[in-house]
Amino acid sequence: MTYAIIDSSSAKMEKAVAHLQSELNTVRTGMANAKMLDKVMVNYYGSPTPLNQIAGISVQEGRILVIKPYDPSSLKEIEKACNAADLGINPQNDGSVVRLAVPQLTGETRKEMTKKVSKLAEEAKVQIRNIRREAMTAVKKDETMDEDVQKDAEKEVQKLTDSFIKKIDKIADAKSQEVLKV
Repeated sequence: MTYAIIDSSSAKMEKAVAHLQSELNTVRTGMANAKMLDKVMVNYYGSPTPLNQIAGISVQEGRILVIKPYDPSSLKEIEKACNAADLGINPQNDGSVVRLAVPQLTGETRKEMTKKVSKLAEEAKVQIRNIRREAMTAVKKDETMDEDVQKDAEKEVQKLTDSFIKKIDKIADAKSQEVLKV
């Protein structure tokens, strides 16, 4: 039973870290990155559809994202969705593709982005701590374990939590360095 609790907690913590990484991919760093558009939803024939499913996204010259829709009639909707996504970038529609020129980050914008990275990392840590709390509660409620096994299980859960917190810190520090790099 103890291993099931620890394995389950580990899997949940992995998902929390994966979610953090997907969130961090959307943070602007001054360089064009197709993953910045992962959360952009386009109204495609009446239903919200992820942008990357209805268009090809490529990077040109390191700073320009080019969105080429598979269906040219969706060009206006893609442009609207990019405006609505609050990317801080104005889309330019030339009739066949939409271009997003990623501007250089100013010092103030870099600080804002590092604050956003820190906030996302803290949210992930809270998720990890909540998973730890659930695991500790499950260990304490399990009456089939004697006290020594419970103590060992609690130590294992804490070790697991500490390792994931360190992992989150490492990921957030790397992203902050990427944002601060000129």
